[in-house]
Amino acid sequence: MKTIVTLFFIGLISITSFAQEFKFDTEIIDYGKIDKNADGVRSFTFTNIGDQPLIIKDIKSSCGCTIPEKPKKPILPNEKGTIKVSYNTNITGGFAKSITILSNVKNERTVLKIKGFVYNGVSLEKEKSMLANEN
Repeated sequence: MKTIVTLFFIGLISITSFAQEFKFDTEIIDYGKIDKNADGVRSFTFTNIGDQPLIIKDIKSSCGCTIPEKPKKPILPNEKGTIKVSYNTNITGGFAKSITILSNVKNERTVLKIKGFVYNGVSLEKEKSMLANEN
């Protein structure tokens, strides 16, 4: 009986040591202040630090104003991958949204976040140039 329990724990340890893992460059993207209708596309970059292909099964956003796009192919060990996120910059005001990733990593769910403020009115760049021209 001790042999069976010992083998079980050795097997469990070996399975968890080979579990997939990815490391994101950042888990939060801050858009800062952006103009209405500005480019709302940003990318999360990650590296597969496991020893097997990393498979992203699904990605869901917290609302319809944020559209995530998962990689089409598995990410091989030590390779980089990207998750593209599009935020609808037609919506003015502050925002904070989450993107949930379902994959074959140790912790099946990973949550990424985006935040920022969509400015309505005179473009921030136009406002800066108008102030500079007054002198």
